[in-house]
Parts: sequence; structure tokens; C-alpha cells
Amino acid sequence: MSDDRSASARWRELLEGRAIPPEIREAAPGSPYRHEPRRFAAPEQPPDTPSRRAGLALLGEGGTVLDVGCGAGAAALALLPTATHLTGTDHAEDMLAAFGAECDRRGVPHRTVHGAWPETAGEIGKADAVVCHHVGYNTAELAPFVAALDAAASRGVVVEMTAEHPTAWLDPLWERFHGLQRAPAATYHDALAVLHESGLDPQVQHWDRPPRDDTRAQAELACRRLCLAPDRVDEVAAAIAELPPRPGGMMTLSWSR
Repeated sequence: MSDDRSASARWRELLEGRAIPPEIREAAPGSPYRHEPRRFAAPEQPPDTPSRRAGLALLGEGGTVLDVGCGAGAAALALLPTATHLTGTDHAEDMLAAFGAECDRRGVPHRTVHGAWPETAGEIGKADAVVCHHVGYNTAELAPFVAALDAAASRGVVVEMTAEHPTAWLDPLWERFHGLQRAPAATYHDALAVLHESGLDPQVQHWDRPPRDDTRAQAELACRRLCLAPDRVDEVAAAIAELPPRPGGMMTLSWSR
């Protein structure tokens, strides 16, 4: 039987289908969705990734950058010194504060706008290049989100995301610790279908990124995502050691206007 849902509807259903059951979420010792700004800090020497190269290509000899879901600013700060001004927007105040503090430290002209995209789009206006890293899988309504990215860009957009939902590797551990079989995970193919449905035709580049966390940090993060108490981190670490290597597949989706 053919699937007659729109790509946008399928994307929404895939994300909503992986919501944590209320009884597990309510028993969690803390938010499973919390991120530490230090995990997203921008290195002094940014790695030469396809996403960075795509952003620099859009800027040419210089231009302004808008970083949507900026976190601590790694995506935008990687485009220095070609970028002449950075705007960061994020719904998390601690992330936005980290972005602003790093821009101050480096003496970079910048602006911060607190709030969720695309609600902040009207306040921000346009930039030469718009970058958005690792926000797509948190966005159920992807079509209006990417439409606003496109509208905000004078020259083009760079979206970076993992090849599959970033928590998909934890699915065996959900079954192990909670007896929960997770719904199928979205992949970049599903996101790409939404972009095509929205009239966008991005260049697609597939690449690999080395692990960001050491073994202990990975186990601590997994423990939080699994809604388990911190004192179970050693148990989680042992369970992770039994899993196949975590995939490092990354995607850069970019387009010019």
C-alpha cells in the first residue's frame, strides 16, 4: 500500500512517535533533553568540514551570518574571520549566553536574540548566510522552519544534521532498561523529502565526524537521555560497550538563493 502522507506529515509523525512515555519522563531525575553549553563550545581552530566550506563559499570575501539554534556558536564562529557580523538565536538562555560570551572574548561584532525559530525570524531580519546545525531533529514542523531559514538568507543556507536521528543508537538501551521498543527513527532522507516538498533543492554531502565525547561523557549523557538516575552511569557504560560502534555519519544540506 502506498504512503499518501505528505513528507511534512511523515516527518512530524516520526518525531512525535519517539516521544518519551509520560510515566518514564515524570520519573526521571532531571530533564532528558538538557544540553550543556560546554559540549557545543567552538574550537579555536574549527575543523574543515563540508558545512564550514559551504558557509565560506556563500560568504565569499565577507558577509553577515545568522546562526539558528546557535548553541554556543560553533557553526557561526567557524566562519570567522570571513564573517563580518554574527547573529545568534536560540530558545535556551544558557546557550545564547555562551554564544555571546565567546563572541565578546574574540571581539566579534554580534547580536543575540532569545526565542524559538521561526518565531524570532521577524525580529532578526536577513543575513547573507544562514547556518543551522543539529536542530532539525528537534523540529516537528520542519517545512515552515526551513522556509523561514530560506527567507532570512540573502545568499544561501547551510543545514547540518546527523544521517539518522541522533538518539537512534540508544534504542537497544531503551528496551534493555525500560522494556520499551522505540518507534522508527527519522533520517536525513525524510528531512530531504520535506525540503524537496518545500521547493528547495539542496546540495547533499555525506561525511563522517569522530566521536565528540569520551566513553565516560557518552555514558553520562546516555544515562540522562534514558531518564535514569546518575548513579546508574556505570551500568549504562557497560551496556554501551556491548553495542556496535556508534555511527558518525553527518550530512550537510546547502543551497544558494
